[in-house]
Amino acid sequence: MDQWTVELAPQLRALAALADHDGYMTGAADALGIPQSSMSRRVHALEQTLRIPLISRDGRAVRLTPAARRLAETVRGPLAELEAAVADVTDDSDPEHGTVRFGFPLTMGHGTVPSLLADFNRAHPDIRLQLKQAHGAELVDDLRRGDLDLALTIPPPDALPHAVVAIQEICATVPAGHRLAARSRINLADLSGERFIANPATYNLRQLTETWCRTAGFDPDITVEITEFATVRELVGLGLGVALLPYTHRPEDGTAQVRLLGEHRRAVGLSSATSRLNPAARGLSDFIIERTGFASSGHTRTHSSFGCTGG
Repeated sequence: MDQWTVELAPQLRALAALADHDGYMTGAADALGIPQSSMSRRVHALEQTLRIPLISRDGRAVRLTPAARRLAETVRGPLAELEAAVADVTDDSDPEHGTVRFGFPLTMGHGTVPSLLADFNRAHPDIRLQLKQAHGAELVDDLRRGDLDLALTIPPPDALPHAVVAIQEICATVPAGHRLAARSRINLADLSGERFIANPATYNLRQLTETWCRTAGFDPDITVEITEFATVRELVGLGLGVALLPYTHRPEDGTAQVRLLGEHRRAVGLSSATSRLNPAARGLSDFIIERTGFASSGHTRTHSSFGCTGG
């Protein structure tokens, strides 16, 4: 970035924060850790520099003009790159300190991810982890806004830097006494007419379930919706229906996993806000990639380390 852009960075960050908080100066100022008066001055200074209106008053909030919203969205990536470059220079002398803002899906709160984070913390005790669990779409939005450094996302977002760290095999999970429970493999069409338990409609696996079933010639009869995979498995074991879920090495009692003929897989991505990570975030990224066995972005192979989780 040239010097003119670097000098504008605080003003542009203020505009982006204002867009993130729907025009509320107080919330945007709190997010940046500055007084509200400073927020206002920065935005007005940006208006004067660019010579275009960016905001108008709307009661207690301000309304961003269409040009302001386009600008806020456009500068997120360059701002993240700039901040990472500064952090890279200032933190390189002590790479064992710093903060990583890391996100992962709600359904990854048990098993592999907590174990990975605990191992990383033991190996790098002076790196502070700020963790967030949320729906996958929210995590991607947080990455784009620069609110997270890294996140596990399913599927990996095309518009953000990412490395594929696992490929989940999706299986049919059925009650242990089900007519198909003893089969080694089935066609998805064999589940036509069954009652399905699935995630809400915004979840990636729910969308895949509907797409795959329709390709197999039927619409799934989804009678129960629930966010947590562990609960889905428990409900299957209680006989409430069947489900399409990632393969797990520890199936719920009362259930059976049956592999599906054909390709029924999805990728788990380790995604970042920018290709230039601060040293602490780069350390966590390298740690996860090394532990999951994937050498670099673009080199993928089937891996089951995230098999019991999802999003």
